[in-house]
Amino acid sequence: MSTDQPTFKPSGLAWRLVRDHLLPEAQMLTAYEEAIRQGSSFVRYLIDKKLLDSRRIAVAASHEFGIPLLDLSAIELSTLPLNLVDEKLIRKHRALPLLRRGNRLFIALSDPTNDQALEEIRFNTGLATDPILVEEDRLNTAIENAIAAQDSSNVGGDVADADLAKLDFSAEDDDKADDSEANIDDAPIVRYINKILVDAITSGASDIHFEPFEKFFRIRFRQDGILREVASPPLNTAGRLTARLKVMSRMNIAERRIPQDGRIRLKLSRSRDIDFRVNTLPTVYGEKVVLRILDSSSAQVGIEALGFEPEQREDFLKAIKKPYGMILVTGPTGSGKTVSLYTALNLLNKPEINISTVEDPVEIQVPGINQVNLNPKSGLTFASTLRAFLRQDPDVLMVGEIRDLETAEIAVKAAQTGHLVLSTLHTNDAPQTLTRLANMGIAPFNIASSVLLIMAQRLARKLCVHCRKPVDIPREALRKEGFTDAELDAGLTIYAPVGCEYCNKGYKGRVGIFQVMKISEAITRLILQGGDAMQLADQAQREGVADLRQSGLRKVKAGLIGLEELNRVTKE
Repeated sequence: MSTDQPTFKPSGLAWRLVRDHLLPEAQMLTAYEEAIRQGSSFVRYLIDKKLLDSRRIAVAASHEFGIPLLDLSAIELSTLPLNLVDEKLIRKHRALPLLRRGNRLFIALSDPTNDQALEEIRFNTGLATDPILVEEDRLNTAIENAIAAQDSSNVGGDVADADLAKLDFSAEDDDKADDSEANIDDAPIVRYINKILVDAITSGASDIHFEPFEKFFRIRFRQDGILREVASPPLNTAGRLTARLKVMSRMNIAERRIPQDGRIRLKLSRSRDIDFRVNTLPTVYGEKVVLRILDSSSAQVGIEALGFEPEQREDFLKAIKKPYGMILVTGPTGSGKTVSLYTALNLLNKPEINISTVEDPVEIQVPGINQVNLNPKSGLTFASTLRAFLRQDPDVLMVGEIRDLETAEIAVKAAQTGHLVLSTLHTNDAPQTLTRLANMGIAPFNIASSVLLIMAQRLARKLCVHCRKPVDIPREALRKEGFTDAELDAGLTIYAPVGCEYCNKGYKGRVGIFQVMKISEAITRLILQGGDAMQLADQAQREGVADLRQSGLRKVKAGLIGLEELNRVTKE
């Protein structure tokens, strides 16, 4: 060990790990210093680098500080007093309120040296705070699940006993509004539509489809990426239901020959609004109406909840902290690209940073970010808005999608001239994104000098932890799916969906599957040499970049998703 005096002072926990022979002293000192340099907690750094598992750290910390160790799996998350602590504090410090007893609040922490968390919560709540030790990896999952459970409960509480005919709906002003029809009053239809919208929110749906056919009319919700029929009202109500939706979203109800767009806002409480983006489409048997549910809280999920592997999260965070360059997210429609981008923007959203976005349309409205809706009819395109942004003293730019050469060229120039640019493309994986830019007409040198990181992603349905069941799959079949002999020899449990009262046919929620490819020197050389997607993919594999299939297999191994779901989203 070096005789130089360190410029940092490791905590008692760090030395406890050394005394318990869990970590060599030299390795501990290096890890502690590196954690400080990265702005990470010591415990988080040890787990991310796989130097120690969270269970051993938690046991050592419990002995060192005399703090009780709690198994979070024994806690009913929906009953936690989350309303006592601001959600931002919970996410910032990874501190979960467990129980209030009198004027004392018990807080679950994985790092008992995090005095700042206890002090801030004490100041904001006016309650004395007592730490309870928990395992780091279980804490992150518990925080996201507890917040999700509370959100669901709050939505239900806000509307369950409300008069469905008097819910607070509003629409954006629109020149197309037909004021002569705005006073349509059909109480049963009003209540029915309001109930459908509320049911969609409480069930976690992302889209609502109202579909007329020759002999029936159906309503479907898209939940966890899959459409499910929820109602089949009488066919003779189709016209009135459609008219009601068009009135709510300020469309011209007399126009049935062309598609129309509108927007509805539902005020659930003082602090929470839900927006619906509405589109009508003339079909053979009437107008089909689709509502996209736009919940701003979906952009506040936190990076821990996206589904990154530790090394993927580290690469992503390093990239968004760069002062300039381009970060591209790729994947099909509905793969969660917007949520990933807004997760990054929320991490960057500070008073000292100027962030501007242009989208088609703006789906998630965030205070502190300058957001522009695309309007090609008036000349407000991606390219023209980007040019305007560059005259607005920007730090970070987000382009909803790079669709053409002009937009790509402006985005590349912005990335080369001191701006961080985030955008999306539609390609199958990260290496193909580089060749797509080249095929659009961007010079290899400009690609190599501007792109920092490319992230391909998919969304897979998570297995319900209450009812998933292990299945016996032959070893040869598992090897064909992509598992290695080492993984099979170490023991592998594969789970399948069942279905219970807590889930939707065996699934509850979704998790991201990612391929995070940073642009290394070797990949840069390949770009300059005109390498194709296969060559770039091979180089990425040599550098340890897991492709979508490999990342998905990790989720299967962890019991988060099933093989059937992995095959559905990776299509291999």
